[in-house]
Amino acid sequence: MCQLFIGADQHLWKSRTKSLRIDGVVTSIRLEGFFWDTLSEIAFRDDLTVTQLITRLYFESMDADHDLGNFTSFLRVCCSRYLSLAADQKIDRLSMTPITDIDAKTVLHQESLARAERKLRFTSSQNTYPNKH
Repeated sequence: MCQLFIGADQHLWKSRTKSLRIDGVVTSIRLEGFFWDTLSEIAFRDDLTVTQLITRLYFESMDADHDLGNFTSFLRVCCSRYLSLAADQKIDRLSMTPITDIDAKTVLHQESLARAERKLRFTSSQNTYPNKH
């Protein structure tokens, strides 16, 4: 199992720091290459630069009254959710449909149902099968 992960391109987990300006303030964000690549893919779909995408996410998060104490973690979760939604076939990674054109309310509802189903399946399988360790 581990070879699947440790055999991956080292670029994916090497951290890179990028400096950018959000609302006139220079800040630095440090993420692994995997997340920078995913942010680039998301930004490309909406014809944005990564900096423009990050800035948009920052301001929309503020407007939604999110705690931005760990914005870097928020960006990692955004990337992970994007890939999870694609894996669950709620969005198409090969499509060039901008993220802003996707019906977020429907996708969020479908995601919530899928998460609940996985949780139920996982919980019931833990009760059925003894722990191997």
